[in-house]
Amino acid sequence: MLQIEGLHVAIGETVILRGLDLEVPSGEVHAVMGPNGSGKSTLAHVLTGREPYRVTAGTVRFADLDLLTMAPEDRAAAGVFLAFQQPVELPGVPTIYFLRTALNAQRRARGEDELGLVEFLALLETKRRLAGMDRKLLERAVNDGFSGGERKRHEILQLLLFEPRFIVLDEIDSGLDVDALQVVAKGLAALRTKDRAMLLITHHRRLLEDIVPDRVHVLVRGQIIETGGPELAEEIEEDGYGHLVDAVDVELTAPSGSNR
Repeated sequence: MLQIEGLHVAIGETVILRGLDLEVPSGEVHAVMGPNGSGKSTLAHVLTGREPYRVTAGTVRFADLDLLTMAPEDRAAAGVFLAFQQPVELPGVPTIYFLRTALNAQRRARGEDELGLVEFLALLETKRRLAGMDRKLLERAVNDGFSGGERKRHEILQLLLFEPRFIVLDEIDSGLDVDALQVVAKGLAALRTKDRAMLLITHHRRLLEDIVPDRVHVLVRGQIIETGGPELAEEIEEDGYGHLVDAVDVELTAPSGSNR
């Protein structure tokens, strides 16, 4: 479903990703782990088209699409979704209005009929229960005054409503207590199907105990230096990244290329 080849990314003159290769087949869950500053969040933002990241070389294919040539809204309509590490507040934007507008925009892009208010509210209630989100939060502005756990539940609610084909989760487990983590894991488990793929970016193994990945990749200094099964996450939990970081010798100069 997702194929990344030779991806080089910079911000200004700072090189972050250096020839990254990654493939995530349909139906699989892959995890990316690595120390701070290794490029994990950069990878997530590049996949969804966030500025000011500059792709200097490489390709990213999503299904039959050249992802790097697509606007962020077109990527979303095609089924790419990023759950943020720190979801932002949107003061003055009612949560229910935001969710219905976003869902119907995606349905229009897919050639589907928009949902009327009554039909949408019925669907929202079903998904809200699965996400474990308090109904009262839906009456407020988007993430306005939400706790960290409530914001993450809102991200899961969006996933359940929009049902994207490719899900990128940028440290969604960050700052969550045990109960909130179980809600996140339950929501992700409901979305795990043969027609969907996920990329979990995380520092910790705890989320991977509930959402067992098919593959674990270690990202260090902008390159994936090791790939393995779920047992690799256990090894990192016990031994850390030190021996892996010491083994990396990365060329620090990005290749010249087009600005996309």
